[in-house]
Amino acid sequence: MSKLVLYEAKNRIGYITLNRPEKRNALSYELVSELKQTLRDAEKDKNCKVIVLRGSGEAFCAGADLAYLQQLQNNSYEENVEDSLHLKELFYLIHNNSKVVISMVEGAALAGGCGLATVCDFCFATPESLFGYTEVKIGFVPAIVMVFLLQKLGEKTTRELLLTGEVFDAQKALKLNLITDIINKESIAETVEKFAEKLCKTASSQSLSIVKEMLATIPGKNINDALLYAANTNAKARATEDCKRGIAAFLNKEKLSW
Repeated sequence: MSKLVLYEAKNRIGYITLNRPEKRNALSYELVSELKQTLRDAEKDKNCKVIVLRGSGEAFCAGADLAYLQQLQNNSYEENVEDSLHLKELFYLIHNNSKVVISMVEGAALAGGCGLATVCDFCFATPESLFGYTEVKIGFVPAIVMVFLLQKLGEKTTRELLLTGEVFDAQKALKLNLITDIINKESIAETVEKFAEKLCKTASSQSLSIVKEMLATIPGKNINDALLYAANTNAKARATEDCKRGIAAFLNKEKLSW
C-alpha cells in the first residue's frame, strides 16, 4: 500500500509531499493522520531546518474528500467533533511548528487545501494556481481556517473570501498577501529550494523558533500582557547559544553561516 504522505530531507530542507494524486490530494482521515505524524517527525528531525509542503500530480490539494464528508453525515455530533479536532490539530501543527513551513502550490488549492497552503509561513505558487475557500458552495463552512484568516487578513477580506466562496487566481492571492510570490512552473521548485536554503544559511534555528512562537502567542494577548511577554522572551533569547555565537561573530567581524 502506497504512503499518502512522503518525506525526505536534503540540504537541511524537509520535503513533505501529499501523495494522493488520483484524488487531487484530497484530505481523507488517513491522509490527515499521516501528514500530522510527518510534521511531527520533521520537527524532530535534526537534518531538517526548514519544511517544504507540496502536492504530487496536478493539484496541491482539492480540500476535503467529499466521499469521506458524506460518510461523516452518519456520525453522531460527538464523533464529528472528534473528527473536526483531528483537522484542527493539523492546522495547529503547521501554524505552531517550531520550524518554518513553506507551501509550494502547483494547481488547485481549494477549501481545506487552500487553508493548508495559506496557514504556512510562506506560500509560493505558479501563475496557473487557483485558490478558494469554497465550503459554502457545498453547504459546509470554512470554520478552522477562519481563525487564522481573521488574524492574517482582517475581517473585511475574510468576509469576502469565505462568504462568496470565490475561486481566484494567484495574482489576486498575491494582492491579498495570502501568498509570498508567483513563480513560473519551470522554476518554482528551484526557487523554493533556494529560498529555503537561504533561510537555513542566514537565520538561527533558535531565533526562527522563538519568533514563530511569539507570532503564535501574541495575538491572543492584550497590549500590556503582550509587551510583558515580549520583554521576557527578549531576555531569554539573549541567553541562547545562538545569540552568544551571533554577537561574537558580529563583534569579531567574522562571517557567520548557520
